[in-house]
Amino acid sequence: MAKLKGKVALVTGAGRGIGRAIARRLAADGADVIVNYAKSADHARSLAAEIAELGGKATTIAADVSDLGQVAAMFDQLESQGVKLDILVNNAGGGSGGMPKLTDLTPEQFEYEFNLNTRSVYFVTQGAVALMNDGGRVVSLSSASTSTRQPGLSCYAGSKAAIEAFARIWATELAPRGITVNCVAPGIVDTDLIRENIPADLAKKYGAAVPLGRLGEPDDIADVIAFLSSDDARWITGQCLTVSGGT
Repeated sequence: MAKLKGKVALVTGAGRGIGRAIARRLAADGADVIVNYAKSADHARSLAAEIAELGGKATTIAADVSDLGQVAAMFDQLESQGVKLDILVNNAGGGSGGMPKLTDLTPEQFEYEFNLNTRSVYFVTQGAVALMNDGGRVVSLSSASTSTRQPGLSCYAGSKAAIEAFARIWATELAPRGITVNCVAPGIVDTDLIRENIPADLAKKYGAAVPLGRLGEPDDIADVIAFLSSDDARWITGQCLTVSGGT
């Protein structure tokens, strides 16, 4: 069912992993998807081609969302093209490498994570809502790590916890325009980010500890994003849904 037919969705960091699955699912539901990427141009273009082959519509746009100059240029480009958004998915994010504890984290790692995971969400959303139709949807990815006590995740979890606060307050600020603002907090999902930042033996241990018996898959998250982007979620705003297999 094309629940999002006629809607235009911008998905940040959509070339790979969860973002790729989100873009694919929104397109399957009928949305015209703008695939944002920073470095994964080939992945983004292949995704747009894949969506087109399946009968959907997708375009690509380059911007490193941790760079405010590139964010401004992205929205200037969209505005010059007459684009009006209906859906924004703040998916781009990442860790600084490994799991540095309080005593080990460097200022450079801190700045990197908060620029990419936190500041980008704030200013991408600011730019998007200026181009968004009333009744739009903003969905940002937080992390289930915000409610855990796992050593080595303080900076990452802190950068994601801010997103949940943003959602609660923006939901009130944007309510007069009928724009809903929510976030999704995934548990551990089998993506490149996890493989790069969590040792394989630890990821396997986490998967075994999940009540539903496995690590998440990108589609597990994409399906929830699609729901929050649709009219089915019209009475949900200011919320953070944890999608973690029961952990």
